[in-house]
Amino acid sequence: MNTFERTSQLIGEDNMLRLQRTKVILFGVGGVGGWCAEALVRSGIGHLTMVDFDVVSDTNLNRQLVATAANVGQPKVIEMRQRLLSIVPEADIVAVNTKYSEATASAFCFDDYDYVIDAIDTLDCKLHLIMRATESSATLFSSMGAGRKLHADRIRVAEFWKVQGCPLARALRDRMKRTHCFPARHFQCVYSDEIALREGIPVRQGTLAHIVGTFGFRLADLVLNDILTHP
Repeated sequence: MNTFERTSQLIGEDNMLRLQRTKVILFGVGGVGGWCAEALVRSGIGHLTMVDFDVVSDTNLNRQLVATAANVGQPKVIEMRQRLLSIVPEADIVAVNTKYSEATASAFCFDDYDYVIDAIDTLDCKLHLIMRATESSATLFSSMGAGRKLHADRIRVAEFWKVQGCPLARALRDRMKRTHCFPARHFQCVYSDEIALREGIPVRQGTLAHIVGTFGFRLADLVLNDILTHP
């Protein structure tokens, strides 16, 4: 069985080898991160470390790739690793069942990776991750807020300081300005410029599968095309 025959036909053997040698660490395997992880592994990324502390909930079933009725209550990152290995058994998939935070950050050496993918939504943890990742030699790609959006055609990619219409990006920038603490370098973000629904819609951050899936696929797209266009 040649899992990557069709991929190799498209990008060539040399690029296929580059994908298989690439090391990626992904923070968050929920709505956005799960779709990103699977796209990376199905495309040939050979080394993926996934970090997440949460368990599958029945409220995840509407949008998260890892969630099924049969695995409710199980750690997301463990379930995601099993799923990915069932697709590409020879892949190097590491599952870290912990929450990234200032307290746990020292356990991760970003210089050991080619890419850091931020798919977490807790403001303090996200901010800390961005700061540390931009100080490393790895390339950072970050997901902004996917909640309360309906239209996938409004999903964009831009440098962090040029992201528009995203409350999460605005909150991050406000915090940076208040604390006078800024990323060490620029980084690309996936975001939606769609104005969040308000009238007649609950305040809770409702989300849809096709929105978080598109966010995840765009993150994977950034990684894959960066590898293929930058020898």
